[in-house]
Amino acid sequence: MTGTPPALLLVAHGSRDPRHAATVAALRTRVAARLPGVRVAAGFLDLRTPDVPTALARLAEDGVRTAVAVPLLLTHAFHASTDIPDVLRTATPRELTVHQAPVLGPSRLLLSALERRLREAGVPAHARRATGVVLAAAGSSDPAATATVEALARTWQATGWHTVHPAYASATGPRTEDAVRALRAGGCRRVAVARYMLAPGRLPDRVAASAATAGADAVTEPLGAAREVVALLVRRYEEGVAGTAAGVATGVRAAA
Repeated sequence: MTGTPPALLLVAHGSRDPRHAATVAALRTRVAARLPGVRVAAGFLDLRTPDVPTALARLAEDGVRTAVAVPLLLTHAFHASTDIPDVLRTATPRELTVHQAPVLGPSRLLLSALERRLREAGVPAHARRATGVVLAAAGSSDPAATATVEALARTWQATGWHTVHPAYASATGPRTEDAVRALRAGGCRRVAVARYMLAPGRLPDRVAASAATAGADAVTEPLGAAREVVALLVRRYEEGVAGTAAGVATGVRAAA
C-alpha cells in the first residue's frame, strides 16, 4: 500500500486487574517499536478505558482513515465472532474503515513463547520425556475454541513432552488440578503448568492456585509481552493490511 499505512488497534477484553492493563500497554509499546510510522492504539471491550468506541473516535479525530483491529485473543470464540464485530460495526465513525484481523492463535509462535516460559519457570529441556505439561487456558463455552486448545496440546506433545494435557479455568473441564493429578497418575515424574493466557488476572491466578494445591512442580507466567507475541501481533496486522488492500468484505464501516 502507498501513503499513510493503516493504524493498528489492539482490542483487549478488559479486566479490573491493573496487571492486565499494564500488559496491554507493554504490548502496544513493543508493537509500535516494530512498526515505525504506524499509529498503534489500544481499546478495551469492558472494565477499562479507553473503550473501543473511544479509541475508534480518537483515531478518526486524528485523521486516520483506515485501521486494522487485532483481537488480543488466543482462540476464536464469542468475543472474536460476536462482540468485536458488533462494536466495530456500531461504533466506527463514518470516515474510518476498520478491518478485523484474525485472533492470535493457533500459531507456532505461541508454542515458542510457551516453551520459553517453561524454561523461565525452571523446566529443563533435557527433562522433556519425563515431564507432563498442563496447557491451562481460560476456557470457553464455544466448542471451536476448546477444539483449538486441544489441537494445540496434541501438536505440542508431538515435540517430545511426555504428555500435554489441556485444562480450563472456566466454562468447561477438566480443571487444572484434575489435569495435574491425571499426569501424576500417568507416570510423569515432573508436572508443569503452562498458563496459555496473555495477561495476569483472576483466571490466571485461579490456575496458579489450583496448580499449587495439586502439587505441580512449576507454573509459568502468562505469555504477556513476550517477543513471540509481539511478532505475532505484527504478523496479524500485516495480514489485516493485506485484507484491507484487497478490499476484503470483513472490513467495517459505520452504519449509514
